[in-house]
Amino acid sequence: MTFPRMTRRPLTALLLAGSCLAATVVGTAFVTSPAHAWRIVYDPSNYAQNVLTAARTLEQINNQIRSLQNEAQMLINQAHNLASLPYSALQTLQANVAQTQALLAQAQNLAFEVGQIDQAFQSEYGAVSLSATETQMVADARTRWQNTVGGLQDALKVQAGVVGNIDSNRAEMAALVGESQGAEGALQATQAGNQLLALQSQQLSDLIAVIAANGRADALSEAERATAAEQGRVQRERFLTPGAGYQPGNARMFNGN
Repeated sequence: MTFPRMTRRPLTALLLAGSCLAATVVGTAFVTSPAHAWRIVYDPSNYAQNVLTAARTLEQINNQIRSLQNEAQMLINQAHNLASLPYSALQTLQANVAQTQALLAQAQNLAFEVGQIDQAFQSEYGAVSLSATETQMVADARTRWQNTVGGLQDALKVQAGVVGNIDSNRAEMAALVGESQGAEGALQATQAGNQLLALQSQQLSDLIAVIAANGRADALSEAERATAAEQGRVQRERFLTPGAGYQPGNARMFNGN
């Protein structure tokens, strides 16, 4: 079928206009259509950067948490180190020392006192006067013997008291060693060690007391022996002295009448 020339031109113009209109509509729909407004553009490099930032922030938070935990543990350790030992052996040790001192204070006749010892040796020990009467010599000798016996008895009493302290010292030593081994911190261990040293000091005090009591008894015994020898010499000298010494006389032993 053949169309006239005037008929083909308007149709071509119409088709071209329709094509332009369709292109315009499609472009407008792509730009302004509400159905495509929700779409988000994905940027891989930005996403990786955000993930890295979040990881670094989380690591910083974990470091802060660990730092706080370490500080809390340090405070707990400091509290343990400053905790005081709940056990004290001081009262028992002081009681043992007081008992030993009381036994020493009960020294008979001649106490552990420098002035009294000097006075006793001036009056009862040492040189014996040639002018002393027999009665005075006998009384002085008896006093010295009493001092010696009293010193021996005092030494035995101190020894018995020290032996009695051994059992309580053993119990305290076991308790203190247990407290030292179970100490929670440095302060408790130090305090337990100090109390063990105090226990050793108390035991040394008992040992010194025994040595002093035994030495006192030995000294009194030796002093008595030395004074007795001097008194014997004086009595022998007085016996052998002419005139004032021994005067022989007649003695009538038997009368037959």
